[in-house]
Amino acid sequence: MPDEEYGWLVRLPRGWRDYGLLARLDRPIGTWLLFIPCLWGLALAGGTPAMLWAPLMAIGAIAMRGAGCTINDMADRDFDRRVARTAGRPLAAGRLRMKQAMAFLALQLAIGLGVLLFLPLTAALIALCSMPLVIGYPFMKRITYWPQVFLGLTFNWGVLVGYAASMGGLGLPALFLYLAGIAWTLGYDTIYAHQDKEDDALIGVKSTALLFGEATRPWLYGFYAAMLGLLVLAGWSAGLGPLFFLALLPVAGLLAWQVQAVDLDDPADCLDRFRSHRGLGLLVGVALLLGHWQLP
Repeated sequence: MPDEEYGWLVRLPRGWRDYGLLARLDRPIGTWLLFIPCLWGLALAGGTPAMLWAPLMAIGAIAMRGAGCTINDMADRDFDRRVARTAGRPLAAGRLRMKQAMAFLALQLAIGLGVLLFLPLTAALIALCSMPLVIGYPFMKRITYWPQVFLGLTFNWGVLVGYAASMGGLGLPALFLYLAGIAWTLGYDTIYAHQDKEDDALIGVKSTALLFGEATRPWLYGFYAAMLGLLVLAGWSAGLGPLFFLALLPVAGLLAWQVQAVDLDDPADCLDRFRSHRGLGLLVGVALLLGHWQLP
């Protein structure tokens, strides 16, 4: 599906639509995948009471996902012109200029900074530490076949922010959960990267999809096994109850089914499987909340 399809953005004034596309407001899955780790961190730390921070973090996720996409499009505008799926993006197609994109980026970063002002100091400082990752990630596909690692480091930073917002600091459970998120991202973004593998190979952009090729499926099993193992360690180290571990069983089943069923040569199927991770990530969040309930 080409990225220039406006979806609900057609309801916006014409002059605003390309800014919406630049921030990927028409494609909320990326915002969900940035926001869900925040929910994980909150749920691991304090269960339901900690979730009071969630609305604030949702605003931050929208702003920072938009900022990350803007940086990505500014860096990749020449590459994007050469890929069928991305050729119509506002900067690649010339509908927006770099000065306009920079001003829009400044606005989104200002919103993100505003969110930080409402967070506890430790959580705000941890959130600020993610900025080198946000800025650096778009360039990783030029230098390594493992840009998905850097995406995982970036997208799952919310685990640390959410946990610190509730607990006042970090701990081993948060580290295990953060690593679980990275393994999760390695899986779903490898599937996503299979959409563009032919174009990427032609223009010299690197990804785990190109690195693994026909051997991708075993790697996916490995990533998701690591994710589940690290989730278990996070729950165990946090003292979560048995409901958490029981609730991980359907997560494991869904992941195994997805790896077996995905058609890595069908871009539409890869996109559908990628989008399904919103529900799967929320299911992990529910499992973390259930872990705070003690059975009679």
